[in-house]
Formats: sequence, C-alpha cells, structure tokens
Amino acid sequence: MGGSVDTSTSYLLKLFVAGDSSRTEQAVANLRHICEDEFPGCYELVVIDVLRHPGIAEEKKILAAPTLIKEFPLPIRRIVGDFSDKEKVLAGMGQLSK
Repeated sequence: MGGSVDTSTSYLLKLFVAGDSSRTEQAVANLRHICEDEFPGCYELVVIDVLRHPGIAEEKKILAAPTLIKEFPLPIRRIVGDFSDKEKVLAGMGQLSK
C-alpha cells in the first residue's frame, strides 16, 4: 500500500469503457487491482459501457474511453487511460501527497 491513502473514506468510482475489447478488460483489471490494494472494502466501482448507455456517456461528457470519474470523495476527478501506472492513477484521483 502507498501509505498516504485515507482508507476510512468510501470511494465511488465510475469507469466508462467502450465495448468488451481487450483494452477494456485490461483497464478494468488494472483499476480493480489498484482499488483492492489501496481501498480494500472501501470502494464501489461501477463499469458503464458507453456503447450500451450512450445517454449516460453524453450526460457525463465522456469524450474518450476508458475514462474514470471519481465522484466521491469530492472533488470530482477524471482520469483517461489504461490505469497501468498506479502512482499516476492515485495522483489523478488526488490521493497521493506529493
């Protein structure tokens, strides 16, 4: 664990993906691994396929996939990519003290 993450907080994460590609599967696996390491039992990850739910994607202004939106705790943060770099993901979520 990174040691600088507040594990007393519950995280609401929404991951927007495009279909069932290998890129989607890798992004989901990478993100789940990070969440289990850093927020065990303290997160909810909702995976939304923009091809099946284009209205939600439009409402959230998703321009690229995969995109992660950390909705809680505030502030809301967005990260685009495959989530393979744990430190960049945590920094993007505002969870690393630099």
